[in-house]
Amino acid sequence: MSLSIRQILAHQGYAFPKLLAYRILMVLSYQMMMVAIGWHIYELTHDPWSLGLVGLAEVVPYMGSALFAGHAVDHYFSRRGFAAVSAFFLAVNAGLLVMITQQQPAHTAWWIYGTVCLTGFARALISPSYNTLFALIIPRASIAKASGIGSSMFQIGLIVGPAIGGLLIGFADKSIAYGLSALLALAACVAALALRVTEHHSHEPMKVFASIAEGLRFVRRTQVVLAAQLLDMFAVLFGGAVAMLPAFVHDIYQMGPEGLGLLRAAPALGAIVSGIWLAKHPIHEHSGRWLLFAVAGFGACMIAFGLCTNFELAMLILAISGMMDGVSVVLRQTILQLATPDGMRGRVSAINGIFIGSSNELGAFESGLTARLMGLVPSVVFGGCMTLAVVGVTAFKAPKLRDLHLSQLH
Repeated sequence: MSLSIRQILAHQGYAFPKLLAYRILMVLSYQMMMVAIGWHIYELTHDPWSLGLVGLAEVVPYMGSALFAGHAVDHYFSRRGFAAVSAFFLAVNAGLLVMITQQQPAHTAWWIYGTVCLTGFARALISPSYNTLFALIIPRASIAKASGIGSSMFQIGLIVGPAIGGLLIGFADKSIAYGLSALLALAACVAALALRVTEHHSHEPMKVFASIAEGLRFVRRTQVVLAAQLLDMFAVLFGGAVAMLPAFVHDIYQMGPEGLGLLRAAPALGAIVSGIWLAKHPIHEHSGRWLLFAVAGFGACMIAFGLCTNFELAMLILAISGMMDGVSVVLRQTILQLATPDGMRGRVSAINGIFIGSSNELGAFESGLTARLMGLVPSVVFGGCMTLAVVGVTAFKAPKLRDLHLSQLH
């Protein structure tokens, strides 16, 4: 029987609010740091290609370490411990950015890219840790509802983090934004250590590569999981307009970092609306079709944003894109939680992170490359068109996802 929202929050000694605190603090820290890095890099180079390199600098170490992180979370140590370690490394990274900003070494942009690489290693632990802790805390029948709550909290961080980061850059200094990011990451470390959940590993540790292969086989053989991950990966890969926002703000809207913070926050505002709605009204029937519709809507919004020259209208379009993306995120996370065995959550979450999490950074790289080849606006319109094409191919090639009802997975 599904718990009420109040019961979910109070379950196991209010463990879920503590986990949500960890998540929102990490999102705030990461988003503030990345919006400052984006502005910092563009300020140094005035080249959209350099923004794409930020994504590449993060995704290479992330993809190289994610599968090993998933194996470790499934077999060793404590999920709380891994969550705390990821937060600590994020804090160290933000501290390094403070030093770089103040000392301004030669080739500053390359030093910044180096810190972005370190962020990729830290991020590899976040998703496996969070998803395994989520499954330990939330009863199976309440996962869809709790996913809506978690998505809303995540999106609040996506709103507040870029907004605060942009304001601090505009009215104070980049080093202040980096410093606050470090403090928030340390607070997330404390929140992770404050969790009190019973953890156990259901099997003896496997050899690393055998364990990773087991996780990969599970994803490959489970069509609804694989198709959902591929759908979102390619949609975000081609719809990565957010990475180009510093160029839009600077060159098209003729605004400062405050405008960047507002545009970065707009999609998250829309996603909060859909997350709150889905927490109260989870989609158990025709879930696959709703997922396809949401990703198609996201692609259409990217086309509209690329053609828009009005700042206020652009904010509205990005907010609608966030609503579409919010539906996609909640449905995909619910599918992942319900379809994955307990003993494989770390590895499957890591694989999901490679598909989904890395697609943001690869999307940033793709957007920077196409912006250099096609121009800024055509690159965003092209990405939106490709997202619509991906939805069409997925609907045809993955009938199990297209016809999925979440009630089939309970």
